[in-house]
Amino acid sequence: MHLFDLLPTAILATASILHLTTAQTPYPPSSSKRGLAYVKPDDDAADNAYWTDSSLTWYYNWQATPSSQLSSSSLQFVPMLWGSANSNGFHDTVKSQLDSGKNITHVLGFNEPDGCHGVEGGSCLDAQTAAEIWIREMEPLKELGVKLGAPAVTSAPTGFNWLANWFSACDGQCNPDFIPVHYYGDFQGFASHIGQVNATYGNMTMWVTEWAFPKSKNLEGSQDFFNQSIAFVERVPYIDRYSYFGAFRSSASNVGKNAAMLTQKGQLTDIGAWYLGKAATGNIPKGDAVRTTRFAGSVGLVIAVGLWCVG
Repeated sequence: MHLFDLLPTAILATASILHLTTAQTPYPPSSSKRGLAYVKPDDDAADNAYWTDSSLTWYYNWQATPSSQLSSSSLQFVPMLWGSANSNGFHDTVKSQLDSGKNITHVLGFNEPDGCHGVEGGSCLDAQTAAEIWIREMEPLKELGVKLGAPAVTSAPTGFNWLANWFSACDGQCNPDFIPVHYYGDFQGFASHIGQVNATYGNMTMWVTEWAFPKSKNLEGSQDFFNQSIAFVERVPYIDRYSYFGAFRSSASNVGKNAAMLTQKGQLTDIGAWYLGKAATGNIPKGDAVRTTRFAGSVGLVIAVGLWCVG
């Protein structure tokens, strides 16, 4: 069976918005789906005000505990069990937050556990170890009414293989409620990948917790991708939440300056303004720095993955 036979929802949604331009924002200015992948600014604490005073509804920070920088906001925090190094005590940490009155309704599983051998951001965890940690730290949270996000694998073929091996290693003892998705590439590949994930795990809803187009040749291409992809994730019914990867200054971006929500001076870019439901600013992002970070996904695999997804 050809891949596109498996993706009716994704492809129909894709076809209906491919014609968008940067002058259009055919999605609501605010949405219960829209959240923040929060990257703490190195030296620019004032940048946090964009997120604390926004209409965004939730955030995560790749950690088990909330960020003090966002304590004044109404953003709902979603803890993450990032990898094996910080796995002990995750259950107790989440339970402690619940006991203190925090509104914890969801948690996220391992961050790109298939990301090894130089893949930036991956927790590099074998499926058997991940299954054991999940059964100990994650699965009992269901008894507390918390919904569980499966491990967020890369969009490379290794991601699907890793998840299959993980479910096998779990032997029925791992029961996530939703699938988090990461993707770094163009819009056609993005939509196709979303459809393939749904075709494989259609019994679960989806969160898109990291995505951007780091290989865009220019600012207009990045803006086109942004508008198309936001309209897409808003429209697809099985996507419950999403968080675009770009909440940082262009001079600190490791996914290209044009993908950032803030300029090198800390001003909202058009993409940043649109994401927050505001009018375009006309502020141009600059800066060629590539930040070393554990947060971004498998950017180095973008080209190969894009060809694999749509081929």
